[in-house]
Amino acid sequence: MDLTKLTIVQAGQGLRKKEFSAVELCQAYLDNIEAKNKDVFAFLTIIKDLAMQEAKKADDLISSGAKLPALAGIPMAVKDNILVKGVKCTAGSKILEDYMAPYDATVVSKLKKQGVIILGKTNLDEFAMGSSTENSAFGPTRNPHNLSRVPGGSSGGSAAAVAGDMSVFALGSDTGGSIRQPASFCGLVGLKPTYGAVSRYGLMAFASSLDQIGPITKTAEDAKIVFEAISGKDKLDSTSVSMESSPEKMIKPSQIKAGIPREYFIKGIDPEVEKAVKSAIEKYEKAGVKIIEVSLPNTQYALPAYYIINPAEASSNLARYDGIKYGLSKEGKALLDVYLETRGQGFGAEVRRRIMLGTFTLSSGYYEAYYKRAQKVRTKIIQDFKNVFNKVDVLFTPTCPILPFKIGEKIEDPLSMYLVDVYTVSVNLAGLPALSLPIGQVNNLPVGMQIIGQPFEDIKILELAKAYGA
Repeated sequence: MDLTKLTIVQAGQGLRKKEFSAVELCQAYLDNIEAKNKDVFAFLTIIKDLAMQEAKKADDLISSGAKLPALAGIPMAVKDNILVKGVKCTAGSKILEDYMAPYDATVVSKLKKQGVIILGKTNLDEFAMGSSTENSAFGPTRNPHNLSRVPGGSSGGSAAAVAGDMSVFALGSDTGGSIRQPASFCGLVGLKPTYGAVSRYGLMAFASSLDQIGPITKTAEDAKIVFEAISGKDKLDSTSVSMESSPEKMIKPSQIKAGIPREYFIKGIDPEVEKAVKSAIEKYEKAGVKIIEVSLPNTQYALPAYYIINPAEASSNLARYDGIKYGLSKEGKALLDVYLETRGQGFGAEVRRRIMLGTFTLSSGYYEAYYKRAQKVRTKIIQDFKNVFNKVDVLFTPTCPILPFKIGEKIEDPLSMYLVDVYTVSVNLAGLPALSLPIGQVNNLPVGMQIIGQPFEDIKILELAKAYGA
């Protein structure tokens, strides 16, 4: 039995039946990391000794005959912008190259209570700014399906770790598609929960009104297990809310009305991707889902609005990295020199670009013309979704308009890179739950379909993904 091919459910069953130990399971993944990480570069930090200690604890718990939580003894990976106490957290940036996390993020605390085994921290676009994991200060991650291709971003390291059988599941963060797009590129299930469903405490802030932590897994059932473990109200995050637990209900496809937004199937989408997504929609239709064409008329404004709001919030959040409090600090003759030298050398090109863009859009004389107008567009986009959800239960769209592209293909053209997020950013602007569902391959490269749900109906879209067979 290849232990590194197991899902959370399968690994959990094997541990309970004592077909293998947590130490054996953990060692299998550590061996795979050692063999593959030099080529894929999914992990920035590997915490081998700590992982084995936790595996031994899990085995002791199993031997005691105590009832095991669903994730006990399961090896996982954590995106390197989510804090794990006592472990380096770089956010993929030179400015935090030696920063040690002083506490656990709430999601990490919750998972530790379940008895997970954290294998290490995964690579990402610097401060989660990117769609390819090429913007990491430490080097790009490669797609395990094809090492010449990107794994998507910004949670590319997390997706590559799971797709490359180096972790059973992983945590990522999604600000404009950063869980769903790499899940699509790596043939996995990636859930971006409803805004507020999962605590952001301990996630390095990028764009606070858009950021959300979520799971990247091999199956929808696995994603549901992780989501239920990490969701809920947290007193340390005032934007978090309680998820009402309702009796488990099977989702019957015949009870579902799915909307197909016509604005998501226009010029620019790869014809093969479109064909694959339409084929997946037909599969749902044959299973009994009622398919209805709908319109989200303000979709065309989502990307420009997002790329004003996102840098504006980033410019404010990243002001804390000034060379004084923590992280990299460069000497200067005066305080301003310290700021300029530290930030100039510590931040990469994409981060500097967004800070400058955000500072400009928030500056006197431009705030009304850019930031305020973008927020008005955001309100229109939210209203679009409310209108269509009066007619349908969920929306089916492509996750990404193209297949995984080659490393280096788009890195010199920021606008081309931003367009990769065209189908995902609206969800973050509206705070909705959405997931990417693997629906097959085109030219041996994975393709994902996005399922968008109504607020706090995260479980419904996960159940619908399970009905597809994911």
